[in-house]
Amino acid sequence: MALQCGIVGLPNVGKSTLFNCLSNAKAQAANFPFCTIEPNVGVITVPDERLGKLAELVHPQKIIPTTVEIVDIAGLVKGASKGEGLGNKFLANIRETDAIIHVLRCFDDDNVTHVDGSVNPVRDKEIIDMELQLKDLETVSQRIVKVEKQAKTGGDKTAKAIYDILVQYQAALEQGKSARTVELDKEQRKLAKDLCLLTDKPVLYVCNVDENSAVNGNAYVEQVREAVKDEDAQILVVAAATEADIAELETYEERQMFLEEIGLQESGVNRLIKAAYSLLNLKTFLTAGPDEVRAWTFHDGWKAPQCAGVIHTDFERGFIRAEVIKYEDFIQYGSESACKEVGKMRIEGKEYLVQDGDIMHFLFNV
Repeated sequence: MALQCGIVGLPNVGKSTLFNCLSNAKAQAANFPFCTIEPNVGVITVPDERLGKLAELVHPQKIIPTTVEIVDIAGLVKGASKGEGLGNKFLANIRETDAIIHVLRCFDDDNVTHVDGSVNPVRDKEIIDMELQLKDLETVSQRIVKVEKQAKTGGDKTAKAIYDILVQYQAALEQGKSARTVELDKEQRKLAKDLCLLTDKPVLYVCNVDENSAVNGNAYVEQVREAVKDEDAQILVVAAATEADIAELETYEERQMFLEEIGLQESGVNRLIKAAYSLLNLKTFLTAGPDEVRAWTFHDGWKAPQCAGVIHTDFERGFIRAEVIKYEDFIQYGSESACKEVGKMRIEGKEYLVQDGDIMHFLFNV
C-alpha cells in the first residue's frame, strides 16, 4: 500500500531538514533556493507504542511496524503554475502524492535567507495555494471544454455528473478557494478522484518554529491558525532544527531527556509521522504470535476480508471468518488463550468493519 505524503513549501522553510529527521535518506539541506531538485522518497516507520507492549507479553522473535512514504519535493516559487523556477516539475511531483504536508517558516533567523526577504507564513501559504489553484483552474477549464457538449446534448449521465462537479470546482477556484472546500457527496467524490486536482488533496500545515516555541508555538503560528480556521486542515508545530539535534543522539534515553528538557513528551517527528498516517486515512490492525508482533495498514472503513487481503490475497479470496481481540483486552488479560477463556475473542464475518488496534487472526480456505 504505497501511499505518499508530499512535503511542500517555499525554498528555505525547512522541508529537507524535516525530511532528514523523518528518514534515513539524507536529502541535501543548504541555505539557498532549489537545493532539492529531484524528489527524495523516504519509507518512514510509523511509531506505535502498542507493538512494544504486545511484545512484552508474547515474546516474539521480531517486531514489524507499519510504514508510510514521505516525499521531499523541490521548493516552489511564485509563478510556478506558469513554469517559473522548477514549477512544472514541482507540480508533476505533487500530483503523484496522496496528501500534502505544507511546511511554513515560523521562525526568525537572519542567517537563513527567505526567498521573499521577510518571514510571513500566511503570505507564504497564499503563494503556494495560489499557484496550485491556478494550475487546478487550468486543468478544470480544459476538462470542461472536453465534456460540456457531451454533458449538455448527449444522454451520458456520467458526463453530466462530471460536468456539474467541474463547474463547482471552477467557481471555487476562481474565488481563490481550494478544490477541497467544495462539498461533494459520496458518488461525486468517486468521480472527482480521477481529476487528480492538486488542491483537492488533504493537507497538514507544519509550522516550523525555533526551539523556544516548540511547545506553545508563537505569534507566527497564531497567524497561521487564523488563516486556516475555515479549512478542514490540521496544524502541527515542529522545531525542525531541534529535531535534527535530537536525531543525532545515540540512545532513546538521551533523546527522551532532551525532549523533557524543552518540555515535550513526544518528538515532533513522531507526531508528524502519526499525523501523516492519519491524513492518508490509514489505520492499523495487529497480529501477535511467537514468530512476530506486526502492524498492518488498512484504509478506514475497510471490512475484514479486505484487511485479510493486506496479509495475502489468498486470505481475502478464501475468507471464512476473523477471530478478533481488542488490544485493550489483550493487554488486560495477557494472552490470546486468556482472552478466549473470558469471552473476549469475537468471531466476525465478511461485513465486520475493522477497528484501529484490532488484534486479528484470519481463517480462510482456497
